[in-house]
Amino acid sequence: MPAFLRMLYKVSFDALNHFSEDDGWAMASHVALSALLAVFPFLIFGTALAGLLGADSFADTAVHLIFDTWPEAIAKPLSDQVVEVLTIPRGGLLTISVLAAAYFASNGVEALRASLNRAYRVPETRPWYITRLVSLGYVIGAVIALAAISALLVAVPVALAFAEKWFPLLEDFLATVSNWRIYGTLAVLVFGLMVFHLGLPAGHRRVRDVLPGVLLTLVLWLIGALIFAYYLASFANYAATYAGLASIMVVLVFLYMVGAIFIIGAEFNAALLKFEVFGQKVRAVDVPKSQPDQPADIG
Repeated sequence: MPAFLRMLYKVSFDALNHFSEDDGWAMASHVALSALLAVFPFLIFGTALAGLLGADSFADTAVHLIFDTWPEAIAKPLSDQVVEVLTIPRGGLLTISVLAAAYFASNGVEALRASLNRAYRVPETRPWYITRLVSLGYVIGAVIALAAISALLVAVPVALAFAEKWFPLLEDFLATVSNWRIYGTLAVLVFGLMVFHLGLPAGHRRVRDVLPGVLLTLVLWLIGALIFAYYLASFANYAATYAGLASIMVVLVFLYMVGAIFIIGAEFNAALLKFEVFGQKVRAVDVPKSQPDQPADIG
């Protein structure tokens, strides 16, 4: 067997073995439930903050960027509910409900941090209030980034119309740029995953240390989404089992799959570091079972 294939086998086996032995499935269920519970608070807080910044189209932009990568059968019921929730009038930014929404949104980031720590096999050494502030910072940073994107989307059509008139040779390129939903969503996904892997877990990693797992995550997400959509269309009948809760259960199962793939991507990076594939020896420490970040098995 070629050396490359032997190393790929060792890395993949180590990643999947550690994922299974270190409660990766339980962590995936923790991430899935936390993400679902964080979506509405994040968008509520984001809409309030973006309105203060003058980005009135924040809600539409955020809904597209979050749900455009999901299969339509999964995304449409939830996105419709999100839009309905966001049309309810609310008070100013600094109200108890909006501040509470920011806190609950940060719980989703906390779930990602806990799962990444376990996947990268490092114990959390930062105080709880520091990690919570970091999570809140991620929430606010995401809102500001989405607000900036929504503001740009208002200006882009005007700029494209001007450019098409004076630079007709760039028509094909400008048509590609204007198709922001596909390329913009992909760019946001890649950037977001890189930021999570580099900044959330304890310790320090370089871009090249996390890039393989990010790319693996994107590929597996695409394959998983296609398979899950086919499964829903061909075999599943959640309404017969869960009645009115069918839509929520479909979303939870999908997020469970997404969470598992996200953790496997980090496990793959950790295995690459363990075997010094890129020539850098990194000390990996398995998180003890009594680690406070360990959630109850809710999956």
